Amino acid sequence: MTDRGPSRHVDEGRGAGLTLSGRQLAALLSGPAGSGPAYRRLARNISELILEGRVPPHVRLPAERELATALRISRATVTAVYDLLRENGWAHSRRGAGTWTALPEGRQPHRVTRQLMAPDATIDLARAAPGVPEDVLAAALAEAAPALASHAHTPGYHPYGLPGLRAAVAERFTRRGLPTVPEQILITSGAQHALTLVLGLLCGPGERSVVESPSYPNALEALRRARMRTVPVPVTEDGWDMAALVSALGRAAPRLTYLIPDFHNPTGLLMSAPDRARVLHAAAGSGTWLVVDETLAELALDVPAPTPFAACGAPGETGQVITVGSMSKSHWGGLRIGWLRAPARLVTELAGQRIVTDVGGSVVDQLLALALLSRGPELPGARLRRLREQRAALTGALAAHFPAWTWRQPPGGLSLWVDLGEPVAPDLAARAREHGVRIEAGSCFAADPGVFEQRLRMPFTLPPDTLREAVRRMASAAADRLPPAGTDRGPRWVV
Repeated sequence: MTDRGPSRHVDEGRGAGLTLSGRQLAALLSGPAGSGPAYRRLARNISELILEGRVPPHVRLPAERELATALRISRATVTAVYDLLRENGWAHSRRGAGTWTALPEGRQPHRVTRQLMAPDATIDLARAAPGVPEDVLAAALAEAAPALASHAHTPGYHPYGLPGLRAAVAERFTRRGLPTVPEQILITSGAQHALTLVLGLLCGPGERSVVESPSYPNALEALRRARMRTVPVPVTEDGWDMAALVSALGRAAPRLTYLIPDFHNPTGLLMSAPDRARVLHAAAGSGTWLVVDETLAELALDVPAPTPFAACGAPGETGQVITVGSMSKSHWGGLRIGWLRAPARLVTELAGQRIVTDVGGSVVDQLLALALLSRGPELPGARLRRLREQRAALTGALAAHFPAWTWRQPPGGLSLWVDLGEPVAPDLAARAREHGVRIEAGSCFAADPGVFEQRLRMPFTLPPDTLREAVRRMASAAADRLPPAGTDRGPRWVV
């Protein structure tokens, strides 16, 4: 019998979470464990898995006897490991209920520290987000200034968003083929904020959510924090496993389904129109709320920009479709402006939900966003040209330095989903940091711990010369761990 992945449970007082089996944790702990007593080595390695995000907080650890059997060590050693983890804040237990991973006070997971500014000499490939040309930003600021003056004498609270910006976003949907009125639009502080609002209003602990695997890490974390029970559906190099997706929609009876059909993050894939119609039909039949993330929809590099997902369904099949988007990828991540499109009644309820969190978004940011949107396709068009050049530079450098690595060139988006051929990505990412490159291993995008460790997400959002230098540094990091000629020490970059 094979181990099909972490099981889900609903634990009293904790909501829903993941449970790691002994075999799964043993697989994550494979390889050299360092020096010192065995129990201290194991505890240190488990804490590193938590920091790396390969085992998130609030995951239930296997029972002591089960882990001892999987690792072929004594139960007393595992007991000492768990005691040390609890003592140092890496785990919590409750009698009769088990042991869960935790994050000690004052420690930051690497997914947080990676969002901080990198040292000047470090090339940051951990964030797939472009900058904005200074002249474009300056022009938009100048255009927004008079409108800002007219708002200066008002309270400045707009829970739904500025009327002009709502109208502009609605018009964009209409122009792309999905008739929309401003009453269907809620302006948010980014697409992630939109998803969080939806989860807070519509979902409860223990309810199921269907997700892609791999998927956007921050969305997966939001679902975990909402204590939802995620049901992963594979996204392979050939696309979505439609049979598995349709089956999950019918079998799991999910409360919510989260998809990135447009230049999927991290794979860059684009879901076909027939598959979109099939998903909409299945979702309508299951009664799930379908959250479609269109953050990357405008970044079409080799194909026409896709029609909005909700426009692909038959009449009556889109009543529970929520589309979220933002300007973070198409314009600038520093502009914290996003939106959601939903039935007008739901938008009203979500506006009430957001009042208790932030009252309303920044008027300054919204006016700047409106000025940028009013420039039409000028900025996105220039961005697409740069992205094509940067993608070519990255693929050329990879082919030169890592000829054994493989990837499928995405038709759009911001990154490559690179297959290293062996599960060494977490260690290579760690070694690359020592050589001045920050990059995400594929395990960060996994809906379940312990998978995609043979993958790297490699954004092409930096200038061509910078991308070539990043690959050169990664080649140096890889070479540092190569065994001497004539020896056989197993896989490179072993954890």
